[in-house]
Amino acid sequence: MAVQALYRKWRPQTFDEVVGQEHIICTLRNALTSGRIHHAYLFAGPRGTGKTTSARLLAKAVNCLAPEEQRPCNECAICRAVNERRLLDLIEIDAASNTGVDDVRELRERVGFRPNEARYKVYVIDEVHMLSNAAFNALLKTLEEPPPHAIFVLATTRPDKIPDTVLSRCQRHDFRRISLEKIVARLEWLAEQEHIQADREALTLVARQATGSMRDAESLLDQLASYGNAGITAVEVRSALGTGASETVLQVTDALAEGDVAQGLGAINAAMDEGADPRQFARQMVEHLRALLLLRLKSDVMLGHASDDLRPRLETQANAFSARALAQAVKLFNQAAAESKGGWQPQLPLEMAFIEAALPPEAGSPGSPNQSTPANPRTPPPARHSTSSPPKPRSASARSTSPTSSPAPRAAREPAVAYDVPTPGDSSLTPDALRNRWSELLNALRPRNLSLEALMHSCEPMAVEGNIVVLGFTHQFHRSKVEEERNKQVVEEVLSDLLGQRYRVRCILAANKQLFGKTQNPAPTVSRKMKDTEGVLGAQQERTALDTKPTLSAEQIIADDPLVRAAIEELGAQVVQR
Repeated sequence: MAVQALYRKWRPQTFDEVVGQEHIICTLRNALTSGRIHHAYLFAGPRGTGKTTSARLLAKAVNCLAPEEQRPCNECAICRAVNERRLLDLIEIDAASNTGVDDVRELRERVGFRPNEARYKVYVIDEVHMLSNAAFNALLKTLEEPPPHAIFVLATTRPDKIPDTVLSRCQRHDFRRISLEKIVARLEWLAEQEHIQADREALTLVARQATGSMRDAESLLDQLASYGNAGITAVEVRSALGTGASETVLQVTDALAEGDVAQGLGAINAAMDEGADPRQFARQMVEHLRALLLLRLKSDVMLGHASDDLRPRLETQANAFSARALAQAVKLFNQAAAESKGGWQPQLPLEMAFIEAALPPEAGSPGSPNQSTPANPRTPPPARHSTSSPPKPRSASARSTSPTSSPAPRAAREPAVAYDVPTPGDSSLTPDALRNRWSELLNALRPRNLSLEALMHSCEPMAVEGNIVVLGFTHQFHRSKVEEERNKQVVEEVLSDLLGQRYRVRCILAANKQLFGKTQNPAPTVSRKMKDTEGVLGAQQERTALDTKPTLSAEQIIADDPLVRAAIEELGAQVVQR
């Protein structure tokens, strides 16, 4: 005969044996003693937290023959029949296998019959969210007005999938994840009952792996009981579950704090070589970094995995990071835990998460101005130009082909280049000098943003005020598009890289006669269709002038004609006023 699984053999038989759901057990007990039994209950919560067990206990308690304060007694005929799974008035339905409307109609036909031997007929519908919409609609009337001898208990892990019309007719009880301490205490009791030798550290690892599910913890204990003859140790648990040692997690965190990418990658790959599972190791990193974040924020949340002797080291590591850096690291490793499902390099998401968390952000990346990096910042490269001498700019192509200035191979992310910021009295850059290099700026913009390069054809540098370059635009539309934060950031990056100094950009609206000393030449013709469009617009303006009507502005023409607006936005054309 097959040995019964631990979670079935030691399933709670009384309300006192249910672990971690005291708020629900108290409510059910009070309802029993006061006679306020509801006709429909909804038990919602994560897997393995006691939903089905509580439903069976409720079925025993409402039908138990003992006095109300002693129910369930597990001694009367009804309680023994429930424990032996032979009570006909306890009907358990798996909604995942009976999802159709015909199954619910059959249930409706049977619910009208009175109980065989018990006081109530109790229907336990497990995973009720798997029912179809038609099945829910068929069940709705029965839930609203059931016969007085019927009680429904709906159990689900996804209450969000249940229609509101069904939820409103049930008394809802939310089951919570069970705390680490309570799971460990229950595992110790089970190990004692089963005569299993187990270290507390090993049981703590099992409880942490269960993530709040008592059934998962008991199943893991059952699995590990056959792993070795000398008892369950922490080393055996890590070997069986594929988790890395806690010391390796601390080493990776130290490398993250110091910005030592080589040391961190070496520790990660050493753990993989020893048999650690990448997903499990990523989860350990998430849990550890979350604990550091809670310490850094002075939170009152208890750290379940931190022992008293480990607490000082955790506090030291927490002080080596900023709160923002820890939050970013938790997010990156959490994504790695979700991605490490297979592939020819299963540890790659874990490595990339470490690299991205260890290296400082690039200049201009979202969140970079206010984001503190977890690593100690390395010394930035020296400025390429001194503030006392005029800059000697070079084009991007010249820098990339010069044999003396070819950079070393770059990592996944490299520190932002440190630019000199010109002083307000610095006259090394003039609008005329910038106009002479305007084509280089446009060429550098083209591979990054073609539309932005087209928009920059309609402006020119008007003035240089310290570290601010004033750009004049002929049309408000072009100015507003370039002033968008994303586009403006790209222009500033390309301009600073081209000139070797950090410059910012300010956009103004200038008349055509202010640009290049005359009316600005239109953008290059892109197609015959664009020529026709400009000709039509010129003819319309001439006819308007002859009729002594006010001349339409460029902004009005753009707003009124969708063809012109599309040509400007997509092809970079310009409206010519004559």
